[in-house]
Amino acid sequence: MEKVEFLILRNLLHDEEYLRKVLPFIKNEYFDDSEQKIVFEEITKFVLEYNNVPTKEILCIEIEKRIDINEDQFKKLIHLVSSLDSIVVEKNWLLDTTEKWCRDRAIYLALMESIHIADGDDKKSPDAIPSILQDALAVSFDNHVGHDYLEDYEKRYESYHKKEEKIEFDLEYFNKITKGGIPNKTLNIALAGTGVGKSLFMCHVASSVLLQGRNVLYITLEMAEERIAERIDANLLNVPIQDIVNLPKQMFESKVTNLAKKTQGTLIIKEYPTASAHAGHFKSLLNELSLKKSFKPDIIFIDYLNICASSRYKGNSSINSYTFVKAIAEELRGLAVEFNVPIVSATQTTRSGYGSSDVELTDTSESFGLPATADLMFALISTEELEGLGQILVKQLKNRYNDPTIHKRFVVGIDRAKMRLYDCEQSAQQDILDNGKDEEYDYEEKKPKKTFEGFKF
Repeated sequence: MEKVEFLILRNLLHDEEYLRKVLPFIKNEYFDDSEQKIVFEEITKFVLEYNNVPTKEILCIEIEKRIDINEDQFKKLIHLVSSLDSIVVEKNWLLDTTEKWCRDRAIYLALMESIHIADGDDKKSPDAIPSILQDALAVSFDNHVGHDYLEDYEKRYESYHKKEEKIEFDLEYFNKITKGGIPNKTLNIALAGTGVGKSLFMCHVASSVLLQGRNVLYITLEMAEERIAERIDANLLNVPIQDIVNLPKQMFESKVTNLAKKTQGTLIIKEYPTASAHAGHFKSLLNELSLKKSFKPDIIFIDYLNICASSRYKGNSSINSYTFVKAIAEELRGLAVEFNVPIVSATQTTRSGYGSSDVELTDTSESFGLPATADLMFALISTEELEGLGQILVKQLKNRYNDPTIHKRFVVGIDRAKMRLYDCEQSAQQDILDNGKDEEYDYEEKKPKKTFEGFKF
């Protein structure tokens, strides 16, 4: 019976269409036989250099040039090349068989590597094992290498009319400014001072997304897992946070059981020590959750961005805060793209922005590189007057989903006892500047005056 490897080598030499499709996905190490591996190397080298398929004669000449083979190996290689004759094979079957062979070999090699890591024969950390296996399981022939502007116009037109999958808010104005919610592969940042409500906002949105029947991952680097869970309990169980500890166990259990009946979603809360975890750790966590619990989040909350670590820079290095925080933001956005989820996080205001009732992008603490990376950024502003009204002001700072001048400022209700946000009456939005209405413009007043006063001849 002819081995798959031999069949692959034959068709690489005699079927250019097949070669173009499969060559990017086949690796040298997939071949067990050393002669087959060398022939594949020579085919690959020739195609990369001359963008054409080598003949058997060319292969023999190139093999003869090698200095890493002896006389016996040379004879075996020439015999192998001479036996690579053209045969007719059903193309779809051949592609499927080649893809399965690649995947099987990748999984086998990944298992061997994992065993070496577990035995201590490999310098890699055991934390790398889930991602190694995940990459092997994901091996497939993907021929998409980019969007051809002129040829792919139909796909582009369809994409314009396709409804994008988004995570909706349960707050009217947040849905308005994002055109129906936040899409996948995005980084969304809340900017606020200490104690204003960054964690409250994220806990509320996490609670509302869970009630939509979606999976939520909440990563905390600031508070303990139990404190985050307590805030979400207050929101979802409709109990003031200070009264949760006084709930009888039977009543608490009953409330949680009733809540479980309302949603098919899962909420996982994971705590890391402050400034100790970066996007690489989060990726390992996601792979581990996928393997151990078959859990794939629909949205990720990270509380909060500035106290994450960077996988590219050490926190105690001489790197400046602009570069460091920007690197964290870029790594988190890259994580969102890789796992096809939206990420929601927060950042602190500067000292000058802490007491301000009109926070700007420049009030972002430590790094202006953060707003450059975020897809959506908004400030949460609290004043004594707003606190008295039970409201918090939201101001858009950056928005890639919609025109940020539309509903630039709006208020939402806040119930700090139950860690909850809610829509205000429409009348509460009327007196807010930049709420979507154009400001009046006095042309005569703004028009520059025609005067030569102060002009020296």
